[in-house]
Amino acid sequence: MKIPKNKRLKRFLFRIFRKNETAIHELNYLFWECSWRCNLSCRHCGSDCKAEACVPDMPLPDFLKAIEPLEKRYKRGTTLIAITGGEPLLRPDLTDCGRALREHGFRWGIVTNGMLYDEKRHQELMAAGLGSVTVSLDGLEATHNWLRNHPQSFQRALNALRLIASAPELNYDVVTCVHQRNLSELPQLKELLIANGIRHWRLFTIAPIGRATENAELQLNRQQVEEMFQFVAVTRREGTIDLKFSCEAYTGKYEESLRDSYFFCRAGINISSVLINGDISACPNINRSFVQGNIYNDNLLDVWDNRFDIMRNREWMRCGPCLKCSDYKQCLGAAMHLRPHKGQPILRCYKFT
Repeated sequence: MKIPKNKRLKRFLFRIFRKNETAIHELNYLFWECSWRCNLSCRHCGSDCKAEACVPDMPLPDFLKAIEPLEKRYKRGTTLIAITGGEPLLRPDLTDCGRALREHGFRWGIVTNGMLYDEKRHQELMAAGLGSVTVSLDGLEATHNWLRNHPQSFQRALNALRLIASAPELNYDVVTCVHQRNLSELPQLKELLIANGIRHWRLFTIAPIGRATENAELQLNRQQVEEMFQFVAVTRREGTIDLKFSCEAYTGKYEESLRDSYFFCRAGINISSVLINGDISACPNINRSFVQGNIYNDNLLDVWDNRFDIMRNREWMRCGPCLKCSDYKQCLGAAMHLRPHKGQPILRCYKFT
């Protein structure tokens, strides 16, 4: 497909922007994998989290010490700490964690399954300076409960979302992992979200990692991926809800219709993470072979400044189906979490021509 001249220009300017962002690599989004404990056993979990994790929760003082260099370099409120897990609401000291992060000049938010998010926790977290929340809702009730392996998970997640959406000072979104069972439910799920005052929604697909490798129903075929893209494009044109496809892949002819900007995997460019054992990486979803250091041995900011070249120079990703792809300069080999190890081909490609 021949790309119109105005789109070619926009894509060229975006590549310049991406190059500059990569050169500057300001750390403005840091995941903290604070726990491996979880109160669900989801069929698609990439971390294989359990109620009783083999690794203890990371002590708050350890994490605060690790981020001291960021506090000294960046202005207050510049870096967001996204607390994830496992399930962060299982930490009895989560409110203390959030309050401490605010006191040290960091914005903070949580990624949660919503099981424990009730009115009492909502008020406590808001009082501690909670700024953003991401909650998963993976289809209508039966489908969500099937994926999450819990008969009450849908209702609790929806109740959490109602509370969150009612707080105008909170940034939030709903994430839906799209698979074969819930693809046809997306129009009904959209209406459900709108009816409950929820206005921000992101769609993901499920990478074939962790438990997701055990169930073929969790993977979309190419025709189903395009059906999802068309749903996103139509919904965005309608404007009834702020819907986006996630940052996981370049989509070819759909690039201008699925997000507010072009595909840009910011792992190691603006995004880092401190994992449960202190390892320093980028997005927590990427393979642990891409770890760049450890907070118990290394200075987090030194690691950020002087390592991560594997994510800032992605020429090594030009292999397998990417080797001769005419769109490599726009895509750069897709998202890091779709690479099992350095030098191995991409797990799947979303490019449509």
